[in-house]
Amino acid sequence: MASLLESFAGPRAFAPPSASLPPVAVSGRRSVKFSDYNGLKIQPARSTARMSSRSRYASRGGRIVCEAQETAVEVSAVGDSTWQSLVLECNTTVLVEFWAPWCGPCRMIHPIIDKLAKQYAGKLKCYKLNTDENPLMATTYGVRSIPTVIIFKNGEKKEAVIGAVPESTLTTSIEKFL
Repeated sequence: MASLLESFAGPRAFAPPSASLPPVAVSGRRSVKFSDYNGLKIQPARSTARMSSRSRYASRGGRIVCEAQETAVEVSAVGDSTWQSLVLECNTTVLVEFWAPWCGPCRMIHPIIDKLAKQYAGKLKCYKLNTDENPLMATTYGVRSIPTVIIFKNGEKKEAVIGAVPESTLTTSIEKFL
């Protein structure tokens, strides 16, 4: 592991321009300390011995892990102005959640939609439409109760699921159109 950390070490001139943190000594070399939110995280080795914060990262057993896998797929918002290009002209299956910020059941289903977006990445596009900000699309598709999840394929409405339903219900609906 020390050799992996050494590969990140280099002269200060080679530090990324965004690195404004002070250098940290690693195995006799200088390196740039990673910020907390840049996609990489140093996961320390699990050990019973107490070590200083700097020495535990340089010890064997610690590892650098990518946090991007948790944030790579994000459910984007769609609105009246982007509906045509993102939903109707999409050549893959699209799931749209119609929701509002004041809706309690909508907040319950958000994590399920986020999980499905990650699970079906590359096969399914997921979007969220705020019905308070985009009433035209809600009216067009007859959404009278939220949350409502509508699945589109080739720009055509295929199925609607109304209410805060379990993940298995949405998965069954999605599988029909993939």
